Order: sequence, then C-alpha cells, then structure tokens
Amino acid sequence: MNKYSITQVSNSLGLSQAIITGWEKSGKLVPIRNGEEVYYTDELLQHFDIFKQFKNSIWEQEQKIEPSRDYTSIELFAGAGGLALGLEQAGFKVALLNEMDKHAGNTLKLNRPDWNVTIGDVTGLDFSHFKDKIDFLSGGFPCQAFSYAGNKQGFGDTRGTLFFEFARAIEEVRPRVFLAENVRGLLNHENGRTIETIKHKIKEIGYTLIEPEVLKAIYYRVPQKRERLFLIGIRNDLADSYTFTWPSKFNRVMTLKDALKKGELFNCDVPESKGQTYPQRKKEILDLVHPGGYWRDLPDKIQREYMKKSYFLGGGKTGMARRLSWYEPSLTLTCSPAQKQTERCHPEKTRPLTVREYARIQTFPDNWAFSGPLTSQYKQIGNAVPTNLAKAVGKSLIALLNSLEKNNPTITYPIENLNHSPQQMNFLWEKRAKYLAKS
Repeated sequence: MNKYSITQVSNSLGLSQAIITGWEKSGKLVPIRNGEEVYYTDELLQHFDIFKQFKNSIWEQEQKIEPSRDYTSIELFAGAGGLALGLEQAGFKVALLNEMDKHAGNTLKLNRPDWNVTIGDVTGLDFSHFKDKIDFLSGGFPCQAFSYAGNKQGFGDTRGTLFFEFARAIEEVRPRVFLAENVRGLLNHENGRTIETIKHKIKEIGYTLIEPEVLKAIYYRVPQKRERLFLIGIRNDLADSYTFTWPSKFNRVMTLKDALKKGELFNCDVPESKGQTYPQRKKEILDLVHPGGYWRDLPDKIQREYMKKSYFLGGGKTGMARRLSWYEPSLTLTCSPAQKQTERCHPEKTRPLTVREYARIQTFPDNWAFSGPLTSQYKQIGNAVPTNLAKAVGKSLIALLNSLEKNNPTITYPIENLNHSPQQMNFLWEKRAKYLAKS
C-alpha cells in the first residue's frame, strides 16, 4: 500500500494544501490518521486520474526501449543540450546540431567533442546534403518572431520567422519523423492563429501531425513545475503504418530535495558552484520568508517596502520574494534566479540557487559543464528542456521509429558517414550563402 502525504497529493494534483485540507472538512477527501501520522492511500485517491496513472505506470518498461538500429538525428536551436542529451540517452545518434548563441554552442562542444556542432544563424545553413539520410529532426524554434503580415492576412505567411527555417530544414532533409518543442503559450499565441499556421505549414511540406501535447515535467522524473508543448510529425508516405503513445508518467512527483540531496535522482548532494548573490537589504527581507513562502508572508510594512507600486496591483505575484521548499518541486526556472518578479531563493540559505543547483533541477548530470559568463550559464540552463523529460519523450520516439522501421525498412547511413569535417561544414554554409545571394 502506497502512502501519500498532503504535500505529495498537493504536488501531484497541482492544488494548494489549503484546498485539500478544505476537502477534509467537507468530507470530500478524508486522510487516514494513525497517531501523529496523517496520510492518503491509493484507495482514497483512486478517483483521481493522475493517481491511477501513477499506479498503472509502465515507466520502467518504457525506459528499456532500445532502437532496432541506429537512428540518426539533426537538432536545431540546440541551446545548452537539454533536449539533445535526453534524446542521446534515449538512443539517438547525433549527426548535426546547430545553435546561434556562441556560449551555448561552446557548451555543446565542451561536453561532447565528438558531436558535429555548428555555431551560427540557422538561416545560413544548407541541409540538402542530408536529404533522405536522416531519420529524425528536432528543435525548439522561438515563436516570438511571428508578426502580422503586411497584407493583413494574419499568420498566413511564415517567411522571415524561425519556424520557417525549421520547416525549411525538414523539407531539405526529409526525415522520417520530426519533433518541435515550445512553450505552452504557443497554443494561444495570437488567439490560436500561430499554431494554425504551423499546422498548415506542416501539412504543406508533406507531414502528418500527431495532435500536439503539453507535458508537465513533474510527471516525468523532473523536480520542477515546468510545462512544454511537443509537436511530432511523420512523413506522409509513412503515416499509415506507425504506432505512437506519449510517455507514461513516473510513479511519483520529485521534489527539490530529490534534486539537491543524495537520493533516487542523484547519488550525492549537489556539488558546490558559483552563483549570484542578493544585495544586503534584499537578503534581510528574504531572511523573513519561510520555506515555500513569498511576499505575502512578510509583515505588511516590509511588503510595502519590497513590492512598492506592485503592492496595490491585483494578482498573486507568487514569484516575488519566493523561497523554495524542500518538499515541493521547484517553480519553473527562469533565465535568472534573482529577478524580483521570479525569485528562486534556496530553501535554507538566503541566496539565489547556484548554477549546479539550477542544472540539477533541470536534471542535467553533474558532469555536464556550462561555458561562458555566469549570466549566460543561468540563461542556458533556464531555457533548456529538462533532460529527463527529453529522454522520456525520446523513448516514445524510438518506439515510433521502431514501428516505422518494421513496416518500412530503409537504407541506413552510418553516423560516421554523416559527420562532416570543418571544411565540409564551410561548404554547407557557403552553398546556402550563394543561394541567398541569388534570391
């Protein structure tokens, strides 16, 4: 019999402990009390779908999925490698990664010298050399570049956006499957017109889109309340013979303690590393906040001092003066742990989270180093896809490719034949430059 504390129930359902306590008073959900011990059981929670999924999880079986052959991949907008590393752990063999930011690109090179990493604007890279030689293409294209076309057709024209470059790469490579990931907000961006344009373009370039899914990282062995939108497309000539299921949820929700202390996720406490610091007055104020608390837990006089004009505005602003709790998942990491609107204060020490603490929460392994100045390292980690989430999705993608391979075996290209020398990569940049010069 599994026992769940009120904190675990709260984390799993995404509801406050106050709501769950209220359910006890109303008789909706009454915990078992055994002396000082208070807990909930599977039987009490069986009508909640998420606990049914925990109980019936096949996570362990899915983690054993292996590719039926080497599946080669290309990744664009690779960042610091959270997605690429998770996909590698799932079984993919990287043929090419592209990243524009030099510090993130250097992070990739630092950790995987054997990866074929190109640093530069994706618009300048030609992919036609890889046509029909790559199984899988992935990337988290930025959606901020979308804007209304001059002819007032909304998002009917994707030219000039980074999604267009992502779609161009798919057209030039013709992978069997692609994966695009983005923020949840993309679904509602410009009242849904952006996602409709994306779907239309995917259909136009010859791919069948599996219905997009928003995955909550906390259900995939990630100690963080982070959500990512995933879009998976299958080339039309293969779309009648595939099997795909989204990954099963892990059997419990991980917390900050799982991230920073020795346990199930990591075999040692988090290593020491560099981190930002608070100004003295800010530290004095945050010293008053208990673990899991935020600005509303301060004395009213201090609230007014800290919040200034925001004190009189509506909304909870729960990220302000926020101290994390050992017994809850971290809030979504941002590109800086010390921004006033999005505090991520350590649960015991009054300081922002360090770089390695940030990395642990994103489930990067401790041996994954980050290149560049401190601010860039935080940005790289904050923008990453959590590695464990990427691996879970990657296992489902491996299973998908296995099902395609069974029904549609194809000529394979060994990874060593797809990795290019610097001279060959220069040729791919130059080829694209000549094309752009003519157009």
